Amino acid sequence: MARLIRNTRQQAAPRAAVRHLIVCQHDGRFDSTVEPAAISDLIQQKDQIVWVDLQHPRPEDLALLSEEFGFHPLAIEDATHFHERPKIDAYDRYYFLVFYALQYDVEQRRVSSQQVSLFIGSNYLVCIHQEPIAAIDETIRRWQRYEHDFGEDVSELLYHLLDTIVDEYFPVLDELIERVEEVEAQIFDHFRPESLQEIFTLKRELLLMRKIVASERDVLNVLIRREAPIYPREMTAYFQDVYDHLIRITDSIDTYRDLLSSALDAFLSIQSNQLNEVVKTLTIASIILMSAALVAGIYGMNFDVMPELRWPWGYPFALGLMAAISLILIAIFKRRGWL
Repeated sequence: MARLIRNTRQQAAPRAAVRHLIVCQHDGRFDSTVEPAAISDLIQQKDQIVWVDLQHPRPEDLALLSEEFGFHPLAIEDATHFHERPKIDAYDRYYFLVFYALQYDVEQRRVSSQQVSLFIGSNYLVCIHQEPIAAIDETIRRWQRYEHDFGEDVSELLYHLLDTIVDEYFPVLDELIERVEEVEAQIFDHFRPESLQEIFTLKRELLLMRKIVASERDVLNVLIRREAPIYPREMTAYFQDVYDHLIRITDSIDTYRDLLSSALDAFLSIQSNQLNEVVKTLTIASIILMSAALVAGIYGMNFDVMPELRWPWGYPFALGLMAAISLILIAIFKRRGWL
């Protein structure tokens, strides 16, 4: 199987547009002179597979899709207007599929998602995305190195691409799981108020991932049930494998979302208990001070006949009485377990 890789790079603000045109032929010929304008002729030849990868496509790239492939304007619009939900749409001679690549930003400690729009024909695959995606580059390298594992059908290529994208979800999920465990340690081992913000941040990240994975699971379900018959029946087991991976990821996300909810309840409970302890301590202190203030108030009254006012030991007696009452109250509170 021969292959042709053609890269076109042009500087654009704020990033460069990149076009990869890959043509594989089963007769062993290698051709490095194919032009994008010849795509319409290439896809008519069923003995070869065409892969076009467009990163940050320019207007002329979109015109190429319309002229050479004849894609519907609405499909091209969905492919270039990002933040579409994962879906699969059927057209006359091709299918339009939206998937998402996930990546974990270690510096910003957040999950970033990038839409991958796929046009799938009988012998061609067109990818559109804004930023470089490692899964696409990895699939291209594997295709070039182990072309015999990919067969001569575009469905094999689609399976390997989706499988590589989904496999990259697991490291992202592992990073989030590690952060969830850190939050639990912060709450139960040494309570930290900043854990509350981390809990809500993680719940938002897991919710974002849950929305993407759940919709992609529905897309794979359509492929498995062959509602979109774009692959041979024997490929069902392979797409079922990708579907099972999405199920595992969804279950893990739900588990750790529940764990975060429990951690949030524990955080609020600990915070409430701490507040109760503070209020209890202040209440005990106020009772003790009020008892001492009672003695001081009694001897502070301006009556003419108060024997202790003329008594030489009256002042030490008043202080001792205050101390004795305070000690008695402290002993009572300790006996009841309030201190």
